[in-house]
Amino acid sequence: MIMTASEFVSSGIETMHKSKNDYSLQLTRWFLIPIGIWPRANTATRVEKFTSCALILICSSLIAIIAVPCLLYISLEEKDVQTKITIFGPLSHWFAAIINYWLLVAHSDDIRECVHHMETDWRLVQKIEDQELMVRRAKVGRFVSGFCAVFMQSGTLLFDIAKSLTTTIVVVGNETISIHPMTCPVYSKFIDVRFSPANEIMIVVQLLSAFVTNMVIIGVCSLDVVFAMHAYGQLDILFSWLHKLIVDKNKGNQSTGQRLAIIVEHHLRVLNFISHMENVMHQICFVELLVCTMNMCLLAYYFITNLDSFDGPKTMSYVIIYLSMAFNIFIFCYIGEILTEQCKNVGEKVYMINWYELPHKTALELILIIARSNSIIKITAGKFFQLSISTFGDVIKTSVVYLNMLQTMAPSV
Repeated sequence: MIMTASEFVSSGIETMHKSKNDYSLQLTRWFLIPIGIWPRANTATRVEKFTSCALILICSSLIAIIAVPCLLYISLEEKDVQTKITIFGPLSHWFAAIINYWLLVAHSDDIRECVHHMETDWRLVQKIEDQELMVRRAKVGRFVSGFCAVFMQSGTLLFDIAKSLTTTIVVVGNETISIHPMTCPVYSKFIDVRFSPANEIMIVVQLLSAFVTNMVIIGVCSLDVVFAMHAYGQLDILFSWLHKLIVDKNKGNQSTGQRLAIIVEHHLRVLNFISHMENVMHQICFVELLVCTMNMCLLAYYFITNLDSFDGPKTMSYVIIYLSMAFNIFIFCYIGEILTEQCKNVGEKVYMINWYELPHKTALELILIIARSNSIIKITAGKFFQLSISTFGDVIKTSVVYLNMLQTMAPSV
């Protein structure tokens, strides 16, 4: 079949739009495909659906096989309070991951809707300068996603590997045994890791579980950043169109009223996208906010208690994990702040154009955009807290308060 010139050009444009959309979502797709969360197309084959379900089952099992026996160990076996505090930090990280993992599974339809929305936006934007605005924001999303991945994986895996490479002596009956300690100890009635090869097997399983756990947190952060940067880019395009509404009022075949209608439709599309993004992220952000606040407190406590013996690799891993969690919370809060401000700026941008040069009827129609932008868009954590820079400050202050309380209850620090 021979393609006509117009069909060839159309095919080339479609391929270009698809490649740019793939560019913006590439890292997020790499993070979510291994854990089975990346949304399947409606045309997915049975093999693809089975593979996705199998990955979800495997990843859930890997997280649970570490988290549940460790919880039993803390509840039923370990008696020392100091040891329980030391274990509780990593354990909460595992439980936060499995909660967020199943929240992602539950919101797979919303994620698919957001991805499809992005694909449509790339197809609708035709002008090169508008595409450049979108690509610029996509680059920011990719950079932050990659930075978060390196930071999180390096910190937690360094800690787990460093601990597993050390050895500790335990006495079993009349026998002295050297074992590799686990970050999340296992309830002995579940499996006794004091003996080989159970010890080595569980160490490997824990490293795999840690990798999956980190991928969940990284995937969550990447989704949030990429979606937010896409919405930010769409609002940048909206501002550009508002400016050109006056500059180009006497140019082109479209009337000012038609161009304004396109701007209003685009504005509503952006708000709809942000609404879908909020549906996906608000519960996940709430879990991350609570767990990271608590873990930042515990990591500071571990750092202080480790100063006397000063184990270099362990101390470094505490610092890296603390910074990665603070960075994740900062990203969530910063994104909430800039999206809220950008949405509020729509009304200001409309007012600042030379609206008095427009036809009287068209100028009156601008009031609708101003009124809609006055309805503040908020990215929240569980519909309870608005994500903003002030919220990030509250998280830091709360973690310090918890640290002081923990030091008071543990006077040996």
